[in-house]
Amino acid sequence: MFVCSRLAAGIGLTVAALGTSTAWAATAPATPVAPKVMLITMFAPEAQNWIDRLKLTQEIKVPGLSAEYPAVRCNAQQVCLMVTGMGQTNAAASTLALGLSSEFDLRKTYFVVAGIAGINPHHGTIGTAAWAHYLVEFGTQWEIDSRDVPKSWPTGYIGINTKGPNEKPPLDYKTEVFELNPVLQAKALALSKDVVLSESKESTAWRQHYPYAPANQAPKVTQCDTLAGNTWFSGTRLSERAEVWTKLLTDNKGTYCTTQQEDNSTYEALLRASRAGKVDISRLAVVRAGSDFDRPYPGYSEVDNLLKYADQGGFVPALENLYRAGNPLVQNIVEHWGEWEKGVPAS
Repeated sequence: MFVCSRLAAGIGLTVAALGTSTAWAATAPATPVAPKVMLITMFAPEAQNWIDRLKLTQEIKVPGLSAEYPAVRCNAQQVCLMVTGMGQTNAAASTLALGLSSEFDLRKTYFVVAGIAGINPHHGTIGTAAWAHYLVEFGTQWEIDSRDVPKSWPTGYIGINTKGPNEKPPLDYKTEVFELNPVLQAKALALSKDVVLSESKESTAWRQHYPYAPANQAPKVTQCDTLAGNTWFSGTRLSERAEVWTKLLTDNKGTYCTTQQEDNSTYEALLRASRAGKVDISRLAVVRAGSDFDRPYPGYSEVDNLLKYADQGGFVPALENLYRAGNPLVQNIVEHWGEWEKGVPAS
């Protein structure tokens, strides 16, 4: 999964970096906190803009969260934020711990996953912020070394219990693909589509290497789908498999554009909490911002696209654009809670 920008210089930021407060051993509230919005980020740099700008200064420790990020942070407007820790295991464990916690009443809470990702140059560019409709799991496949596959196969990946790479597998794991609430996704896009997104000098120059749009255009907010898996991939062939896989699992309805690790795990944890009456799964939105391209431009090395990902300059703009794209939804929910409390407004 090509999200290597997480290993940029900022990756070392953990608990100590999340704001200036050190009161991480905060006691549980006397009554459960009922957030209007719960932001879900995966590591410290994704969280920092939200913490600073929304003044998330109240800290509530939740048993079962990551040892690195043991507390949820909230503000007076009833917006809260959790950092799960990176990867599928951390995302599932932390999210389920939150969903089943006694510290929070999440029955009416809207959840917004906001994280960086690799980006498909045929559907975005560095800094593009994309609201997802489908969450597709990439790792749940059979794999044969590409040097050993039949000559007619374009890849060594095939669906489990299938006979070839273009056959849709039976969805036996029940986590292979999820469809988010399309009404909420459409509302999120409508609120943010005209937001001006940021670029760096490096990312602006890098996108010009691509001879086609939208890769070589300025970033904007869009809607397309996200692919999850713990194996970070890079390169044209693997990225093309991601495109095919997304089409297969969504019956040709989905469009792969971002790649990350956690979102199917986060969804499944919230789904289980929803079945327990603790969460409303229809109140989940996911936005991912492209921090680097998932494949090289023509003539550039496949290997260098992975190993020299930082040259693309997308890490800081992607972090900024998560806030720019996500905050209009957050603020609309908070400011018009009377309209949102019973469900996503129709208009």
